[in-house]
Amino acid sequence: MIKRLHYSTKSKRNLESFLSKRRQGKNIDTTIVKKILRDIKKNREKAVIKYETKFNNNKKIKVSKKEIIQSIKNLDFKVKKALDNAYSRIYKFHSLQKTKDIKFVDKLNNKIEYKNVPLKTVGIYVPANLPSTLLMNAIPAKISGVKNIVLANPRLNQKLNPAVMYVAQKCGITKVISVGGAQAIGCLAYIEKVDKIVGPGNDYVAQAKREVFGEVGIEGMIAGPSEITVIADKKSNVNQIATSLIAQSEHGVNSQSILVTKEKSIASKVESKLKEIIKRSPRKSIIKKSLKTNGLIIIAKNENQIIDIVNTISPEHLEILSFNFKKYLNNIFNVGTIAIGKYSPVAASDYNVGTNHTLGTLGSSRFASGLNLNDFYKKISRFQLSRKGLKVIGKQAITLAEYENLFSHALSIKSRIKEE
Repeated sequence: MIKRLHYSTKSKRNLESFLSKRRQGKNIDTTIVKKILRDIKKNREKAVIKYETKFNNNKKIKVSKKEIIQSIKNLDFKVKKALDNAYSRIYKFHSLQKTKDIKFVDKLNNKIEYKNVPLKTVGIYVPANLPSTLLMNAIPAKISGVKNIVLANPRLNQKLNPAVMYVAQKCGITKVISVGGAQAIGCLAYIEKVDKIVGPGNDYVAQAKREVFGEVGIEGMIAGPSEITVIADKKSNVNQIATSLIAQSEHGVNSQSILVTKEKSIASKVESKLKEIIKRSPRKSIIKKSLKTNGLIIIAKNENQIIDIVNTISPEHLEILSFNFKKYLNNIFNVGTIAIGKYSPVAASDYNVGTNHTLGTLGSSRFASGLNLNDFYKKISRFQLSRKGLKVIGKQAITLAEYENLFSHALSIKSRIKEE
């Protein structure tokens, strides 16, 4: 059901090959995504309805305010209260991320500034029944000062999700389109013409975001199918290990769950526990396929190998259930978020811990951070030189321009100095 790999210099190549297959999108036909996007760009709403009908059996892509209000009436009070508490924690933590504008004035009275300017319009993609995802994406956008948010959220059995609609209302989102998959990304990019698209999705959504990048912005990382890597030792609780692996696997068949340990006995116990838990799971078919395709247990020889393995995987989530967690914390740097100790299940961070669950997948944690306030700002630099400042700085700039054979640059600077 789940593969096992004994780590060595030779097997590192096998691990890299295992990861590469998923990162290159070989689980999907990328030509389908390109076709959908081309069609939407050309035929607009007509094409969106065509694909939404084909893939989601939904012809109604526009959502009225009345329909949203009616949907919210069906929301269970306990769910509403839990969402309110999650909103509060996420809002408080993300408010601490606010950045200040920078202003520098030198002794010649030259002024240099760095301004944080909120994006005007942002599109958020939220899979059908995941209100937590909307919280994670809309709250930072709201704190950053984004005025217009367009939500793309597919219907499930022709119905809106009341919890997602409640969060949308709570976050001040006034426009909702009930579209999913690659067609949702095309709609946000080419019809709604948002400045940026954020939000996690399956492989088709992730590929669509790659395709539209350049015409619109996307997150600095790839928010694709969910991932977890768990580090465990002989003192780790086998049930906790297994449930954490299964929790991410149930997201979808392309999710990735990996256990890294030095203990062969732990590996065998986890394999048995996985089989036991899966039998009772309502999503057993998804979990089994996910673990078979993208699941892995890696047996390392020592802690240094474990560190190398995790940095190679560059997972979205890392859960450290080992007693000696400090060594790992100081040496693992390719990861989206780290859950430390037996009282910190990654699954809790998907909802109401306060940290953001829109994180880099498919190896993008090597070079990018999870979603944060900076994703919703443009950084604009401004400068104003004084008369005296130009004379001092300008002469040196002329020297450099002429060295680079850019004589018109030099001429432009000289024209300002000569006017004095």
